[in-house]
Amino acid sequence: MGAKMHVGWIGTGVMGRWMCRHLLEAGYPVTVYNRTMEKAADLIQHGAREASSPQEAASGADVVCTIVGSPGDVEEVYFSEQGVLSGAKAGAYLVDMTTTQPSLAVEIYHKAKELGFSSIDAPVSGGDVGAREGKLTIMAGGDKDAFDAVNPLFSCMGKHIAYMGKAGSGQHTKMCNQITIAGTMIGMCEALLYSYKAGVPVDRMVQTISTGAASCWSLNNLAPRIMRYDFHPGFSVDHFIKDMGIALEEAKRMNLSLPGLSLVHQLYIALRSHGHGKSGTQALILALDSLSSTDVFSEDSPGTS
Repeated sequence: MGAKMHVGWIGTGVMGRWMCRHLLEAGYPVTVYNRTMEKAADLIQHGAREASSPQEAASGADVVCTIVGSPGDVEEVYFSEQGVLSGAKAGAYLVDMTTTQPSLAVEIYHKAKELGFSSIDAPVSGGDVGAREGKLTIMAGGDKDAFDAVNPLFSCMGKHIAYMGKAGSGQHTKMCNQITIAGTMIGMCEALLYSYKAGVPVDRMVQTISTGAASCWSLNNLAPRIMRYDFHPGFSVDHFIKDMGIALEEAKRMNLSLPGLSLVHQLYIALRSHGHGKSGTQALILALDSLSSTDVFSEDSPGTS
């Protein structure tokens, strides 16, 4: 077996740091960059080499993986003077794992091909738990041969890995994921409030319906956090609002109406206006609790700070 590919890694947030950690543990040599390098200290302690810019992280790397905050961050990381496209070596594979606009993924794909690189859009789902446990779902778009080349890296980070088609297809699939999550989040939160108001033990209700047709990731993973008044982010309200906004923009472009997503989007915007932009998405219960005047999950309750 030949030497493992050298990886340039950009973005060490709540999910990115764990994803990069799995590559290090699998023996991949990694050069890492993050805008706030203190957040990469753990990776450097585990053998990653520090870079001073996306350009330096990409320089000499066989594969460059990026997972940053917003479409604007992606544009800066790839297209700026100190960006990936100015530093990557000929033949490199560029893998953007940020959830961003499908049109931006296509733009990166064509620019990369023009410069002699291969580009894959590969957003992920599974939150902080999935990233930490290496059990993410990874949805990839781009050329099939490029996907096959980087798939061994995906296998270190994810449990369910799917090639979805041409450039942008990974991002479109992630939009479908976020649309579905928006619906299950509001359903799960409303069920908790309904159970409480009806006098049914909430924990027992969750245990019961999670064994039937209502079972879903949000119910199984986020309802327990809500019952502990734990609103720390596995995935933040700010980022979810960004994702839903992208999905609504794409839907408008396709002349498609998504009224359910529009409602949840507005509820999350209201939640953010009350200071919960950095909270986890499960904090939607706070907005619904306020609307229903239940107050069981009010900001005066223990654990909501």
